[in-house]
Amino acid sequence: MKHSPWNWINPELTELQTTTLLKYKAGEEQLSALFGLKKGFTVTKCCNRNWEKEMAPGKKGILERLNAGEVVIGDGGFVFALEKRGYVKAGPWTPESAVTHPEAVRQLHREFLRAGANVMQTFTFYASDDKLENRGQNLKLTGVQINEAACDLAREVANEGDALVAGGVCQTPSYLSCKSETEVKAIFKKQLDVFLKKNVDFLIAEYFEHVEEAEWAVKVLKTSGKPVAACMCIGPDGDMHGISPGECAVRLVKAGAQIVGVNCHFDPMTCVKAVKMMKEGVEKAGLKAHYMVQPLAYHTPDCSCQGFIDLPEFPFALEPRILTRWDMHKYAREAYKSGIRFIGGCCGFEPYHIRAVAEELAPERGIMPPGSEKHGMWGAGLEMHTKPWVRARSRREYWENLSPASGRPKCPSLSTPEGWGVTKGHSDLMQHKEATSSQEMKHLLEMQKKAKSTA
Repeated sequence: MKHSPWNWINPELTELQTTTLLKYKAGEEQLSALFGLKKGFTVTKCCNRNWEKEMAPGKKGILERLNAGEVVIGDGGFVFALEKRGYVKAGPWTPESAVTHPEAVRQLHREFLRAGANVMQTFTFYASDDKLENRGQNLKLTGVQINEAACDLAREVANEGDALVAGGVCQTPSYLSCKSETEVKAIFKKQLDVFLKKNVDFLIAEYFEHVEEAEWAVKVLKTSGKPVAACMCIGPDGDMHGISPGECAVRLVKAGAQIVGVNCHFDPMTCVKAVKMMKEGVEKAGLKAHYMVQPLAYHTPDCSCQGFIDLPEFPFALEPRILTRWDMHKYAREAYKSGIRFIGGCCGFEPYHIRAVAEELAPERGIMPPGSEKHGMWGAGLEMHTKPWVRARSRREYWENLSPASGRPKCPSLSTPEGWGVTKGHSDLMQHKEATSSQEMKHLLEMQKKAKSTA
């Protein structure tokens, strides 16, 4: 049988067997010219599930990849993406759809994988029992059920490509309600037990506003013996008690995190700035770590310490702030130049955003994502458009220099954040199982009015 010259993965595969792989034969020279890539640059797509599962055990771990200087592409934001699709309820933002609608979660994982993601994070954001029971939530599912289902879905899709599974925990209502360190750690331990049972590849403590709680999470996760990453949802001003990004990072590394960074709450460039501050703090302390960033896909130049949560548009009117795919190219390049090698996204990030990150960093990675099969670089596919003025836009110079209009002439460019100034320990942040009462809502409306009048 004739062997295919295009089999860069396994030379023993025949021409027929390489129908399970996708490569741009005709476009190789064009892609090489665009990126300055050496011969052998490829766009691949694995379709033979059995072959992929056999290959999975040989995957390099997260630290092995980062220690080698490789770029790791994270996935995007699940709660916002699935809320828009009708599978997550805004407010509680809990991930029960991993059990009730697994096909939706599985498909989103697959789209991020096709876009170039190397990491499939378990859809376990806010999957702790105290959050699942908070403020009137009356789910008929346990945290264990949701965490197990989320792990299974992430593993299934990760095994379809060169991706790792990361088990994730995040901040808890219990911490905001001033529960003890022992009580909060017990919540993380319950999730960790599931991650160990399902043998995830590494662990992430993400979306923490207070470094103290993040430290507690890291210490629990560290007992697993698996690699641990830790992300704060902070900007350059630091956590909710004013602890700087540099100090937060030092504390997280000392707690046992090998990877530290920032996720959510702020736009990409703001998050990159905060991670650079973390890097400076860690190096000044004589410590070592890898760095990650998974920001919002929204512009947030007007945000205060709390980030986009304070914006009047949160969460149902953020669309005018969405970053374009071309903005993502700039973000990916800036993150890489700043020494960050684990680069992904959080709320607002859709698969096409992650694809843009993967395409921008293709020269460093030596590979294009499978999703680029249907995406002309810098609009190159527009050369095939019927309208001549659209064909004229099929070039990098056009899209890099475009200042997109919002189409909303009567709307302001920026907003005034609602700075309520409350954090852990404040009575308004105390959580409970009962639904929000009418009396509580009356108080909140009064607080809202007061906050707007003093803004």
